[in-house]
Amino acid sequence: MISSKSARLVIHFCLIIFGLIWIYPFVWMVLSSLKTNTEFLTSGINPIPEDPQWSNYTNAWENANFAGYFGNTVIFTLATVCIVIILSALTGYALGRIQFPGKKAVMIIVVAIMFIPKGYTVIPLYKIVSDLGLSNSLLGVIVAEASGAHVLFILMFASFFANIPKELEEAAEIDGSGFLRTFFRIMLPLSAPIVATTAIMQFIWTWSSFLIPLVLTVNRPELRTLAVGMQNFVGTYTADYAGMAAAATISLLPVMIIFIIMQRYFIEGVAGAVKN
Repeated sequence: MISSKSARLVIHFCLIIFGLIWIYPFVWMVLSSLKTNTEFLTSGINPIPEDPQWSNYTNAWENANFAGYFGNTVIFTLATVCIVIILSALTGYALGRIQFPGKKAVMIIVVAIMFIPKGYTVIPLYKIVSDLGLSNSLLGVIVAEASGAHVLFILMFASFFANIPKELEEAAEIDGSGFLRTFFRIMLPLSAPIVATTAIMQFIWTWSSFLIPLVLTVNRPELRTLAVGMQNFVGTYTADYAGMAAAATISLLPVMIIFIIMQRYFIEGVAGAVKN
């Protein structure tokens, strides 16, 4: 018989091995960003560079215009996250707190939208953005990326708001608060864990978004985001793989920092949504 302590040690050892295997591709990419192209292609799975080439980061930041792409991505991501949080919270508040005819049908439609591939909506989005006069602009990319049902976030907010005591709304009404004032001053602050979860998940998705920024900035290369700017490292006959790895590292660093800082709120938000 294996003792419980021995069993835990075996489990921990297996988890450590699995974790190392899981993070190895990321470690390999980061270290390979310091290699030359020749070493990148010939070193196999060995991640250690013989002579670190820090110039790969300089070339990616300056020569490949990643400084400009980084600024575009920050504006694009933060604006999209703010819009998605407000729209998802308002929709979730309405579905979670208000009773109206056809509510179940609306919920079914919202959930069904989840199964529509995003690629199918690119042409309608492009047409709408063009009709609004926002084509070839960063604002147009933001509007297109922030659009959509965002079903997961809506359901999380709806589940959370549905379990808030009704007395809070009644007290706000007695004080003269209307629908929007009650929402922004009472309900939205209470949903801080869900807001944080939505912000983290949408930040990660928007920061790495490729299809919509690619389609809507095809005529304005200076408006590209980091994900789209990776194309600069691929030429007609050659590709700068080491430079691409450096650019990918630059792109992933903000996502990792945001997640590490806000992971506690992310876990609380997911746990709260599941519990509710």
